[in-house]
Amino acid sequence: MLDILSIVAPIFLLIGLGYIAVRRTWFATSALQALGGFVIRFSLPALLFNALAKRSLGEVFNLRFLAIYAVGSLVTLAVGLAWAMGVKRHGLSAAAIAGMGMCCSNTAFVGYPVMLQVIGPEASVALALAMMVENLLMIPLCLALADTGAQHGHGFARAFGKALAGLPRNPIIVAIAVGLLFATAQWRLPAPVARSIDLLASSAGAVSLFYVGGMLAGLSLRATVADAAVVSIGKLLVHPLAVGAALWLLGPASVVGGHMSAAALLLAGAPMLGVYAIFGQKHGQQQACAARMLVATTASFFTLMGLIALVRDQHLVA
Repeated sequence: MLDILSIVAPIFLLIGLGYIAVRRTWFATSALQALGGFVIRFSLPALLFNALAKRSLGEVFNLRFLAIYAVGSLVTLAVGLAWAMGVKRHGLSAAAIAGMGMCCSNTAFVGYPVMLQVIGPEASVALALAMMVENLLMIPLCLALADTGAQHGHGFARAFGKALAGLPRNPIIVAIAVGLLFATAQWRLPAPVARSIDLLASSAGAVSLFYVGGMLAGLSLRATVADAAVVSIGKLLVHPLAVGAALWLLGPASVVGGHMSAAALLLAGAPMLGVYAIFGQKHGQQQACAARMLVATTASFFTLMGLIALVRDQHLVA
């Protein structure tokens, strides 16, 4: 237990540092947007490019991992929609935002630092693959469902196409595409450029965790605790269970690889994506989303320790 705590504690200490810095006004709340922008536009794309470009295409393009993570995420979305529409009687728009909170992880800001501590360098490859699933499938799907439910004058297919149309402007998708191109062609950057990208990439983990803590400082539980608790259970328990079931059905660890299997479970066990409340704001769900983020991120301290213990017990990692 102490060795697991030693893995999780530094992550949440950095989150706590960001929280305290913003609460005590040592770090301006207004600067968080710039900090998040730095991660999304520079350090994270550098990390993803490095993860792909420095390996062969066969090492990084793991179709079985993509299928497992996609199936587990889709099942979790279906569970979220069923709960929100069947139990809470929400409309499709609110249900889609609740489902997004269950099936879309904070892969960059929480999932990656946790994976890096547990499985080492392979974490960056798993991060790139998971972000392909999220950015190409899950986030556009959830946004399209939400827009369709809000009746913005177009059907699901058009809404989904509109969400996909913005992907070429996404620096994360561009970094993944260029990284795959370099992996395919086995190109290498000049040494000074490569070292500059390495420096940018190395900042992603710590800055991401500080950013998460700063964001939590401004959140509150104005939505019902019950709603936040259920969505958090969906994210922290149902999502990794669904990915684990897909792993069992579609690709056992002996096929996918122990570290990649562990990565899939740990990514699914991260709290919801950092911009969740921003997506919810368009549909009047920002307060509910903020409360869900606060509960899920706090509870993930304990659930991630449980997941780390599980992957070790199953001998997926040393």
